[in-house]
Amino acid sequence: MSALTKLTLKGAIDGLAAKDFTSVELTKAHIDAIEGARGLNAYILETPEQALDMAAASDARRAKGEAGPLDGAPLGVKDLFCTKGVRTTACSKILENFVPAYESTVTSNLWRDGAVMLGKLNLDQFAMGSSNETSYFGPVTNPWRAKDSNKALTPGGSSGGSAAAVAADLCLGATATDTGGSIRQPAAFTGTVGIKPTYGRCSRWGVVAFASSLDQAGPIAKTVEDAALLLNSMSGHDEKDSTSLDVPTPDFTQFVGKSVKGLRIGVPKEYRVDGMPAEIQKLWDDGVAWLKEAGCEIVEISLPHTKYALPAYYIVAPAEASSNLARYDGMRYGLREEGANLAEIYENTRASGFGDEVKRRILIGTYVLSAGYYDAYYLKALKVRRRIAEDFDNAWTKVDAILTPTAPSAAFGLGENSSDPIAMYLNDVFTVTTNLAGLPGLSLPAGLDANGLPLGLQIIGKPLDEGTVFSVAGAIEKAAGFTAKADKWW
Repeated sequence: MSALTKLTLKGAIDGLAAKDFTSVELTKAHIDAIEGARGLNAYILETPEQALDMAAASDARRAKGEAGPLDGAPLGVKDLFCTKGVRTTACSKILENFVPAYESTVTSNLWRDGAVMLGKLNLDQFAMGSSNETSYFGPVTNPWRAKDSNKALTPGGSSGGSAAAVAADLCLGATATDTGGSIRQPAAFTGTVGIKPTYGRCSRWGVVAFASSLDQAGPIAKTVEDAALLLNSMSGHDEKDSTSLDVPTPDFTQFVGKSVKGLRIGVPKEYRVDGMPAEIQKLWDDGVAWLKEAGCEIVEISLPHTKYALPAYYIVAPAEASSNLARYDGMRYGLREEGANLAEIYENTRASGFGDEVKRRILIGTYVLSAGYYDAYYLKALKVRRRIAEDFDNAWTKVDAILTPTAPSAAFGLGENSSDPIAMYLNDVFTVTTNLAGLPGLSLPAGLDANGLPLGLQIIGKPLDEGTVFSVAGAIEKAAGFTAKADKWW
C-alpha cells in the first residue's frame, strides 16, 4: 500500500479512473503514512474518520460516473484555512480551540471537485515566519537531511507543514498561503513545487488574515502538472471576497508541456546579491541554459527598486497584521484570559495568546501606523511598493517571464536563525517582490547542493499569466530531470 503514497496527484487520479485502486485504499495508505511520520510534526490535527467517509463518498460517485476532477485524491490543508466543524488555529494559542462554523472558499472548491481531507497542517503562527519555528504546536522537521548529518532542518515557512507533508508523501498535494514567499521558499527547501498565483486569483474568504493586500492562497505539489491541477480547483471568482478577480479560470494543465520556443525570459541583475552561494548562482545559470536550449531568448533586465523590497515589505505586512489581529481581544472568540477590567482582559489575552514573533510584528505595525511615523514609514513604503510594481510593468515590455533563484540558500538547521529576526527575514529576499506587485510566482526543484539538499528556481509571470509560468516551469522540470527524494529516516 505504501507505493500508493508515492504516486503523483495526476498518477493517482489516473489510477482511480482506471479502477486500479479505490479512494478508500489510497486514503488508508496516506493515513498509515501520517501515523508513521508524526515525528515530522507536519500535521497538527489528523482527520482519518472524515477522510475515509469522504473517500467512500468519492468511490460511490465514481461508480455512478459522477467523478469530479480531483475525486478521491487525499490532500492536506494548511491550518490557516477555515474548515467547517474542524479545529482551525492558525497555529496560535489564541485560536487553540476555535472550530469554524463555515468553510473557506478555497477548501470548498476542493471538496466540490471531490478531494479528500486528511487533516490540518502545521505553519508559522498566523503565517508569520520563514522556518515554521513560531508555531504554537512546535516546529516541523524537514524530511530532507544533509549528507552524513542527522541535524534537523527547517522545511521553510510559513507553509512548512504543507511542504514537508508533500515531500514526505503524507498527502498528494496541500493548500498553502504566500504573503512574502510562504509557498515558494518552503517548496524550494523541500524539493516540491509551489505556486503563488496572481493576487485575487484565489479567494481569501475563510483564510485567517495576516496582511490582506499581500496574502494569496496556492498549492504545494509534487510536480508542475500537479500544481496546475490543484490551482484549477482552488481558483475562481468569489463574491464574498472584494479582492477576488472576476476572470475566467483557464485549464492550467494545458500549459504544462507547451513549447516555450520564442519566449523572452528576463534575468534581473539586481537578484545577484552579495554573498550568494556559488551553488545558487550555478543553478540559476543552469536554468538559463536549459531555457536557451528550449528555444527561449534570454534578456538581461533591471528591476532597480528590488533593494527596497524587503524593508518596504516589513513595513506594509506588519502594519496590516497589526490591524487584522486587533480582532483577537478575548471578547468574541478564541482565548480569553481574565482581568480586573476590560483593558486588563485585552492585555492578558493578547500577551498570553500571541507568540513572540507575532507580538514583534504587531508592535512594528502599530509603530509605523502611529501618528508622527505614518508618513515617514507606511506612506513611504507604499510609494516604494508602487515603484516596484512599475519596475515589473517596464520589464513586461521586454520579456514574457522572469527567472530567478527562489531562496538565497538551501534549508538551514532548526534554531540557526531563530534568535536573529533580520537573518530570518532575509530568506524572503527573492520572493517578496511578487507579493508587493501582486504577480504570479512559482518555485520548482532544479538541483541539489553539495550536501544533497534541494535548491529551487523561481519563475515570475505577468498578472494573470500563470499559463506562461506553468509552460516555463514545465520546460525547466523536463530539462532538470529532478527526481530526488528525501531518504526516509522518520
